[in-house]
Amino acid sequence: MIDRTPPAIAAFLAREYQAARAAEDQAQIDQSWHHLERAHIVAQNWLKAHCYSHWRMLALAYRQRDWREVIGQIVRLALAPLGNLTGGLPVGNSRRSDVSAFARMEIPSDLRTILHSTQRQLNRKKYLRANSLQWVVWSPKVKAAYLG
Repeated sequence: MIDRTPPAIAAFLAREYQAARAAEDQAQIDQSWHHLERAHIVAQNWLKAHCYSHWRMLALAYRQRDWREVIGQIVRLALAPLGNLTGGLPVGNSRRSDVSAFARMEIPSDLRTILHSTQRQLNRKKYLRANSLQWVVWSPKVKAAYLG
């Protein structure tokens, strides 16, 4: 499985992680969690980014000595690869321990816009790559079969 986080998503995640750290440095822990939750929602579609979002949540919980959250994030970190591989991730879940790991949640409109925009770009690239590959792979066979 190739897991390439699109550049626009990687840039968004970097901004959210930076904002989370800045909020934590200013003792605004709720705001820090807010940024990590937003990052998690966007990162869910890419295994590496998804696991990293849980790692960041685990680290914050540990620094805050929130042992319930630490345990919850360890469990989620262990389950994230399975969810990504099977496609069984609950859409929009912020994935904190106070929320069921299986609950679907509404995706905020600004995050939905980012995800839809990225999905359109990825679909276009897949379409172009598939058509280019099809021409490269099939054109000699087509010529041989149909042109003699």
